[in-house]
Formats: sequence, structure tokens, C-alpha cells
Amino acid sequence: MQELKHGLLEDHIRCILELIGENPEREGLLDTPKRVAKMYKEVFAGVGVNPETALTTTFEEQYDGLVVVKDISYYTFCEHHLIPFFGKAHIGYIPNGRVVGLSKFARLVELASKRPQVQERMTQQIADAIMNVLQPAGVIVSIEGQHLCMCARGVKKPGSSTVTTVKKGVLQENNALVEEFERALLRD
Repeated sequence: MQELKHGLLEDHIRCILELIGENPEREGLLDTPKRVAKMYKEVFAGVGVNPETALTTTFEEQYDGLVVVKDISYYTFCEHHLIPFFGKAHIGYIPNGRVVGLSKFARLVELASKRPQVQERMTQQIADAIMNVLQPAGVIVSIEGQHLCMCARGVKKPGSSTVTTVKKGVLQENNALVEEFERALLRD
């Protein structure tokens, strides 16, 4: 975010405070526009960045079993209400001669989540990035999310969660591999 846009964003936050009936000159709110603009710069850092860039360093490796990376925490913002949703992402893939450093999956989830998002698209983007870059025999991505737009407003159902799953390649047809992935998620 350029400095000019940062200042403009601060001005708009100040206006929002006024429009909801607050006094942006009140002591507790004086620096709020600056803090919110700084937070937006951080939480929306993935806007315009292709998530595939997280997977740029790959290695040749002959391994044909299932690799599972689970419990990758994420925080993002619902694009419909601009309030948070958060949870865990789980990724499983079967390499096809190329692997990536396991931390790169956390970076991939991070990049996909640092933008206004919907859970269904985020799940698809992560699976597509892995398929496009690594070209594995198959990939499965499952994301659990708690959406504050559902828990804290609207229908107000705290504790409810949403699970989205995308399967590609051999994981679309091979139930045994999907069950192996699911069992791996249950292990501590």
C-alpha cells in the first residue's frame, strides 16, 4: 500500500468512525485510523500476489506415498462483510517426482488467506496451486473455518464451523487414499 493510499485509508476510517456516531478525536480513537490502516496492510498483503509463488523451490524426490501437512492455522476476512474467519487448513498430496519444503505449504495458505476471501475459493486456490506447480499424482485440501459473520452477527451461531474439501487427481477416485488422509487428521 503506497503512503498516499495509506493516508487516504486513514481518512476513510476516520469517516467511518464519524458515520457510526463516534468521535475520532476522542483519546482512545486518536490513533485508530492509523492502526487500522496498518492492520489492513498486513492482513491484505496477499492481494495481487499469486499463491503459487509460495511453491517456487521444489526438489526432485522419488516418493509415491501420501504426504499430509495438517493444522495450518489461518486468519482471513470474509469478502462479504469484511470481518474475520479463521481456522485450520489440511493438505495431502502424492508427489510425482517433485516435492516442496513442507513450510511452503504454510506459506501457501498464508498467501491465499491474506485477501478478502471466501472459504470455498481459498480451498480451490490452494489445491490448484499445488496441482499447477508440483503436478502431483493427486492432492486433497480440507479447510475448517469459523466465520464471525455467522457466529457474531446475523444468525449468531457461535461454535458453528464450515468444512470445505477439494480433491484432484487420483484422490478424486481413490477412497482408500482419502481415508488415509482422514485418519492422518485424527492423529495427534
